[in-house]
Amino acid sequence: MANYKPAATPMEERIKLSKQSTVEKVDTTRYRSIIGGLRWLTHTRPDITFAVGYVSRFMEDPREDHWMAVKRVLRYIKGSVDQALVFPKGGGSDGGELELAAFSDADMVGDVNGRRSTSGVLILLGAAPVAWQSLKQKTVALSTCEAEYVAAATAACQLVWMRWLLGELTGIEPRPPALKVDNQPAIALAKNPVLHDRSKHIDVKFHFLRDCVEERQIVIEFVETGRQLADIFTKSVGRLRFLELRSKIGMVEVKSKQQD
Repeated sequence: MANYKPAATPMEERIKLSKQSTVEKVDTTRYRSIIGGLRWLTHTRPDITFAVGYVSRFMEDPREDHWMAVKRVLRYIKGSVDQALVFPKGGGSDGGELELAAFSDADMVGDVNGRRSTSGVLILLGAAPVAWQSLKQKTVALSTCEAEYVAAATAACQLVWMRWLLGELTGIEPRPPALKVDNQPAIALAKNPVLHDRSKHIDVKFHFLRDCVEERQIVIEFVETGRQLADIFTKSVGRLRFLELRSKIGMVEVKSKQQD
């Protein structure tokens, strides 16, 4: 890949790959080996989290089109080796108090095989990202509201645990963190303690979100789609949108100093 042209984004916009691909097979061992290395890299590179999770779905029987998508991720990494997370001094951009906040988002039936949605979660401590996730949902969502609700429940579980951990480390109980969702029906569902017809079919475990909201462990808030930072973890987006989100989640260009 040394002579390949760098790519501006880790995936082509709106790319759709299938497990039923009929193109030529590729070396399974090599494919899995590279995916393993890329998954390790996602611990410090949230910008490739969705792309790596997406190509990981085809490790059982990788094909040439899956392999080309992996190559695209490698080309992107080649052109962004100086991109890194930066944790501001004092936690926030204004040096203020460290507070937890989270963004959750979901696409709708992004998986062409199982028709399942993808949950995206981003948790911030001050202005710095400390946890992120891109995960295919285990159930088939029947609406955008349900997909967003499931993603928010996933974020709530992590957020409640991190709030407890922060309190243990500081000795001070943190204020209820804000969970920002860009779907008004999902927010209404989380705030409604009554199981109405629209939510009876949703797995009971996801209603943990309602308990968290009712007990004031978290505060659920609406955020406009354009300011939804977790969007980068749910689907492949265009170059301008990707670069905007990459910057907003805390990644900047940091050139390493050469030693004498």
